[in-house]
Amino acid sequence: MSDCSSSGSDEDLDPEIELLDELGGTLSKWTNYIHGWQDRWIVLKGNILSYYRSADEKEYGCRGSICLSKAVITPHEFDECRFDISVNDSIWYLRAENPLLRQQWIDTIELHKAESGYGSESSLRRHGSLLSLTSAASGLSTTSASSCKKGYSLREKLAEMETFRDILCRQVDTLQKYFDNCADADSKDELHRDKVSEDEEDFPTLWPDGDYLLNNNNSSKEKLFPVDNLKGPLGIDFKGEAITFKATTAGILSTLSHCIDILVKGEESWQRRLDKEIERRKRTEDAYKAAVTELKKKPHYGGPDYEEGPNSLINEEEFFDAVEAALDKHDQIEEQSQAERSRASRRISFTPDTYSSISTQKYLTTVEEMVQSHMNYSLQDVGGDANWQLVVEEGDMKVYRREVEENGIVLDPLKATHAVRGVTGHEVCHYFWDTAFRNDWETTVESFQVVETLSDKAVIIHQTHKRVWPASQRDVLYVSVIRKILSTNENDPDTWLVCNFSVDHDGYPPSARCIRAKINVAMICQTLISPPEGDKKITRDNILCKITYVANVNPGGWVPASVLRAVAKREYPKFLKRFTSYVQEKTSDEVVLF
Repeated sequence: MSDCSSSGSDEDLDPEIELLDELGGTLSKWTNYIHGWQDRWIVLKGNILSYYRSADEKEYGCRGSICLSKAVITPHEFDECRFDISVNDSIWYLRAENPLLRQQWIDTIELHKAESGYGSESSLRRHGSLLSLTSAASGLSTTSASSCKKGYSLREKLAEMETFRDILCRQVDTLQKYFDNCADADSKDELHRDKVSEDEEDFPTLWPDGDYLLNNNNSSKEKLFPVDNLKGPLGIDFKGEAITFKATTAGILSTLSHCIDILVKGEESWQRRLDKEIERRKRTEDAYKAAVTELKKKPHYGGPDYEEGPNSLINEEEFFDAVEAALDKHDQIEEQSQAERSRASRRISFTPDTYSSISTQKYLTTVEEMVQSHMNYSLQDVGGDANWQLVVEEGDMKVYRREVEENGIVLDPLKATHAVRGVTGHEVCHYFWDTAFRNDWETTVESFQVVETLSDKAVIIHQTHKRVWPASQRDVLYVSVIRKILSTNENDPDTWLVCNFSVDHDGYPPSARCIRAKINVAMICQTLISPPEGDKKITRDNILCKITYVANVNPGGWVPASVLRAVAKREYPKFLKRFTSYVQEKTSDEVVLF
């Protein structure tokens, strides 16, 4: 007891108490591939590291914790602010605000791990007795009450065997003494016989030990015992002992037979359990192999090391597979939402193109330059330009690309031409520009907001796109303007144009959550009319809209060039078909708007 008292003394526990003081601070923690890095309140107490959503929400309980006794703290090789803490299969990815703060956290965690872990001398003194008691208690409690009931008859029979063994041992000792005494008496008898004279008279002679010797007719000698000596030496009842011995051995044999029966039944039960366990394990192994095979088909990686970046652990092929899988999932979700979405009929109304305030004048020059640039260059024929490559051709739609890279970033300009019947250029540009209809046809946008209204036909929009893992999430800030350009030749149709180009705005600076992409996009439409026969009115059957769509996008960040080009080749035709089909559906029952 003295040892226990000394191990729990104040002197031994003082260093531990100091280390158990709670330390806390804010670190960025990797949550998942959707939300990425999020600020969390990290608390270090003893050798337990916990995290909360924020310091104000500690009263609601921690969202997770790990024990540092066997934790491995690893500073990241490339990110100077990041360090990882791993315990078995659990990994926490953490980032500090700067490298100095990261090192302070690592040093503090390592100190608590060394001083508070079970491997330290102080922890052995403090936990030794309790650990032993706990281990003993757990060893005693491994057998459940149900298992005790199942084994009760066997234990009872084993207890009977113990009793039989004690009885049998005593009986063997008693019989052994009896046989030893009989052997001694026989030896004495032989000795006295040798001393008897051959010519001794034929009458009984009394020996000092009380035995009688008499001669028979054949001159042989026999040792006779008196009646009171039938119980044998030391007064042992040989017959009774023999009966008892027989009964004891019979009881032992019966109990052994019972035990064997119980063991056989138990063996059969355990065999059935083993067969079930083998079958369960086989099913689990088959499921595991199927899961591994599925993962190989569609790679899915966790953690920030597999995200977009020059040091990503995922190669270009796996990067493309992951992006393609994410896009397919987005398409499925969008198809379901489109099927469930009820589209209310909306009428189109326009007001004159007048700018509202002097504060918008700084954007006017850029707007006019962009509109003029697209009218001069975007409508030029690509047939004679060898730099343009035809990458997709589906019916009336053709998509061209010109490969351009700058500092390793793909900046390929794209141009698409299309012809859609039954809609006018005005209608196409209106539905492309008006934000009231944006969510009806745009499937890549997570959220958007009109930052500033420059005029009735010009707005500044901040738009956040859905994340396609493992690529980072992106947003754009751009001016969107719709214009009607009158034709200078009476034989040529008028042109409607929507131009979206990136700008800067003081109210929406780039954030750490998203990579800010730069765009310069134009939707240019002309309406061609086939005169009806006779005096018939012009209907939608007589209308054809010629569309030219150009896009110059700087995605920012780092994405493999092959992935960007493959995604652009896949997504741009899908977007154009989806949008034009939407316009046809919306305008089918409306008055033609030229």
